[in-house]
Formats: sequence, C-alpha cells, structure tokens
Amino acid sequence: MKDTQGRAGVTSPARPFFRRCVSCRRLSGGRCRGCIVEGENVCPGGLADPGMQLPYVDAMRGTLIRFSYRREVTWDVVMFGSPDYSVRNQQMSLHRISSSPCFRRATSTVIFLCTTLSVFLPAQSHQVFGQTVRLPNIVLILADDMGSGDVQALNPLSKIPTPNLNSLANDGMTFTDGHSPSAVCTPTRYGLLTGRYCWRTELKRGVLGGYSKPLLQPGRSTIASMLNASGYTTGAVGKWHLGMDLPLKSDKADTSRWDGDPGIDFSGVIKDSPIHHGFDSYFGVTASLDMAPYVYVKNDRFTMEPSIQQQAVSFPHFVRQGPRAADFVIADVLDRLTTEAVNYIAGASKKDAPYFLYMPLTGPHKPAQPHKRFRGKTGLKEYGDFVAQVDWTVGQVLKAIDASGEADNTLVFYASDNGSYMYRYDDDQPKDHVDDVTVQGFRPENHQANGTFRGTKADIWEAGHRVPFFVRWPGHIKPGTKNSATVCLTDIYATCAAVVRANLSDSEAEDSISLLPLLRGTTTDRGVPVINHSAAGMFAIRDGRWKLVAGNGSGGRQAPKGKPFQKPFQLFDLRADPGEVHDIAGQHPDVVARLAESLYVIRNGNRTPRPRN
Repeated sequence: MKDTQGRAGVTSPARPFFRRCVSCRRLSGGRCRGCIVEGENVCPGGLADPGMQLPYVDAMRGTLIRFSYRREVTWDVVMFGSPDYSVRNQQMSLHRISSSPCFRRATSTVIFLCTTLSVFLPAQSHQVFGQTVRLPNIVLILADDMGSGDVQALNPLSKIPTPNLNSLANDGMTFTDGHSPSAVCTPTRYGLLTGRYCWRTELKRGVLGGYSKPLLQPGRSTIASMLNASGYTTGAVGKWHLGMDLPLKSDKADTSRWDGDPGIDFSGVIKDSPIHHGFDSYFGVTASLDMAPYVYVKNDRFTMEPSIQQQAVSFPHFVRQGPRAADFVIADVLDRLTTEAVNYIAGASKKDAPYFLYMPLTGPHKPAQPHKRFRGKTGLKEYGDFVAQVDWTVGQVLKAIDASGEADNTLVFYASDNGSYMYRYDDDQPKDHVDDVTVQGFRPENHQANGTFRGTKADIWEAGHRVPFFVRWPGHIKPGTKNSATVCLTDIYATCAAVVRANLSDSEAEDSISLLPLLRGTTTDRGVPVINHSAAGMFAIRDGRWKLVAGNGSGGRQAPKGKPFQKPFQLFDLRADPGEVHDIAGQHPDVVARLAESLYVIRNGNRTPRPRN
C-alpha cells in the first residue's frame, strides 16, 4: 500500500488540515470559534468539533506509542536516517490514537514537538527515545548596567564573586561577543521585547523617565504576546522603563520629568502597562530605581499610595527626589523582586501551560545600594557588593527553577541592558571607588567593570553595549560552550519564536535573527551585521571583525563625544584591536564604504535583511 504521500509500505490515515489562525497564530486542525481565520483554521481555546482529526505520527520508520495533554507528550520513537526523509521533514504525519476530548487540545502541541525535534536532532539519527518532551518554560533575566568585566566567567581577574552566573555559563553557552541594541536602558528594553531596533521609533536618543508615556504602540507584538499566543502563561517582574499611561489628576501634567510628582492619581487605573503588551501579570517599578515615583506597580495599579517624600541622594546611593510609598525601601527592592519572581515560578510551574518569565532587574544600576547583608563582602565597596547581590538574585531564581522540578525543561537567558556606568581610570587618578565610595570608577588594579573594553555605559565604544550573555537549556545546548559570533539581544525574540515554531509576520521582530543555529552548533555566524547605538544617537555597524563608527566620537559620556554622522568615520579591527585603540579607516577605504552602505540600507529599510547563511 501507499500512504497519502505516495510512499510504499505504509498505512496511515489522511493528514488533517493544519494551518495557523491569523488571529491567535496557533496551529491546530478542525474549525475555529471566535478567531479570524483563513480556511478551516482553529484556535486551541475554541476546539469543540468532536469529529476533528487527531494527531498521528508517520509510521514509515517511527511509532508514536502514547501521549497525554498537560504540556506533555510521551514518546517511544525510533528515529531513522533516510536521505530523503527524516524528523527534519516538516510534513511528517501523526497516527490517530484516541478520540478522548482531552486529545483535541493537544494537536498544536504535538505538531510543535515534532518540529522542535527537527531543530535539535541530527537528520541521520538512529537513536531510540522513550521520554517526555514538552514545550520549554522560558526565563529571561536582564541585569541593569552590568558590565562584561563584572562576571568572573568573563573576567577571571574580577574580585567580585559571581558563583551563580559562573554556573549559568558553565551549564550553557556564553556569547563572548554579545551586544545590547543600545548603550542605554529604554532602547535596549524596546529592542529586546519587540525584536526591533528602538531608533526606528520616535525615541532617537536618550531614555524615558518614570512618568513617561508608553513607547510601545498598541498592536506592536512583543515576545510575551507571541508566546502567549503560542499557549504560554506570561509574567514580568522588575523594571519596565518603557513608559506607562499613568492616571493623571490633570491633562496638563508634565510626564517627561524624572523627579517630583507631576500630578499622578495613585489610586487610579494604569491604562497602559505590561499587561497590555502580552503579559498576564506584572509586578515591578515604572523605570530605573533612581527615578520617581518610588511605588510598586501590580498589573494595572499602584500597590500603595505614597506617603513619604524621598529626598535626593548623591552617588553611590543616587536617587532623585519624589514620592515614595511606605513599603518601598530602596535597599529592599531587589529582594522584593526576587521573592515575586520565585513565587511566580512556583505557581506557574503547577499550571498546565508552559510559562515565560521576564525579569528585568534594578541592579547594579544606581543607586548602588546593596542590602546590608551583602555590604563588605567583596572589598570593592558599594558597587562590588551590589553586583554580588545581583548574582545572588540570579541564584535564587535558578534554585526556584530547580525546586519546580523543571530545570531540564527550562530555557534560561541572562544578559544586561548595557555596559557598566563605572569608569576605568587608566591615568594617575589618586582615588577610586575603593578609596572613596563617592567616586564613580575604579583603577584597573582594583576592578574593571567593563573589562578591557573602551568607554562606559552610553558610549558607542564596546564597553557601552558588549554585555554578559548566557543561555542555558539542558539537553539542547552543550554545557560550557563559548560562542564568538557577534549577536544582539534583539535576537532573543526570533529565537523564542523558533523554539515554539511561531511564524513571524513581516511587521514583527524586524531586526531579530534566530540564534538556534548558533546554539545547536550548526553555524558560526549570525549572517547579517549588528547595529550599535549610543545614548546620543551615534551609530556603529559591526560585521565580522570590522566595526565602523558612523561619527567622530563616543556619542555618550567619554570625550570626545562627537556628533552622529560627522566625518571622519572611524574603523576598527576588533579581532586585532578589541580595545578600539587604532582607527584604521584610512587604510581600508573599501571596508568603510561597504559598511557605510550596509548601515544605510538597514537604517533606511524597514528591517534587517535575512541572514546570508
């Protein structure tokens, strides 16, 4: 006999009709209730047709023994190595095995699992599997202003103990050339969550404040909304800093200010918060911990009305003046966020659906104010002790994942939104942060927060945006691997989409390239250049060993600051000169011209071109 695909020796039922619902974007079969559809699409939330065809597996060389709903599919499959057919084949079919209603909701899950196996298993495999395969939980932790030199896994000379980040690096992959899309906070968060460079929006330079209007436009897809449409529960805990539509007492309120109180109705409803952008729940703060208001937000409301007027404080405990709630204690904020994240993991892991947790931390950004139990632990004063607390926080989240029993099925990302704000004093600076805690910088013999890279947070130089970037996924990523490909945090969006097999539209994640080929070791290159952007709007383009700065300065804090697109442009060979000491633009005019043209195409187009490889 021949099956429906014309292959001899196989008996299998006709393949069911599977398409993606254009409203909720999930795959399934049968008819859809309440979704905008093409053809006979179906939304998993609306399955009701008892006559719909159910999952089945191709019987040519493998057999599906059993499966069950609740995120789990139990397989006994003999993988095969035919040159013309393998688990990479997206057209594999599944044998119908049950008419129980619980299986009607499992269709999209099974299809996802088949295609996920195709991502991580060799086409010529002969292995036997008898294990539970599930959609992975995804945890994304974003530090605030942590430099690449702050982590011992990246800087063995660092005196700051970072055992949890070291463990994360040892258990997964370290991107040694990982970049934030911007050298400052807000633009990176926009790029991370949308997969789109922030300079494509109205925010061309700088960051938002704690009262700012939303930067995310209604309808703009985020990682959370994409995963939510793919069946995930989604939660965010931490620093938002993308603007919220806060309740105002007057339409004339100045929401651009970073301090004071422009006239907020703290008892009102927040009309635009993270829960309006794909997150089922949110707990955190509106912006950086040095920006008013100092009040926690839960979902779409403030948790308490402020009763204290916070006074301005100088570095290292730098904060601006503004309203503060009684339960908002600066030194306790990171602990509070840790507790919320741990509780979220404990609760979400008990639910049927996989979960996505986005945890943007508030440290080691200013105020560098660690909890008292960390003070004096590193010998590097407030900054060093605060970095140690951030590492501890990561450890608590990892322990919560372990305690849930799902560590082997949880994909963990860790990165920073930009480099550290701590300067490196290479000259004869008489005092540094160790000598005087009010000094915002270190001599190299004490600490190099950004490693040996040039500049600091906000700069177009490498220290501004080359950040710690670790990815752990047991069973899928080889432990202890280091990858030198130039990648960007915008790529996390497309990576998550690839993991859940979500199709991305042309107007979604425009500057995101899936890292799955790099994570599984099948390629060594992102395939397209990465664009760097400074606080003042300076651009740079990175392609392989070459970095072209489209301007004549740092575009940030380090002198000379220069101006965007002011010539002469600067060219660096980062393979030979990672410290950006030698401008060699005059020696390679052809490279300058090529990179300038590539930058023009990406800036003036709607998206980053697809990878070359």
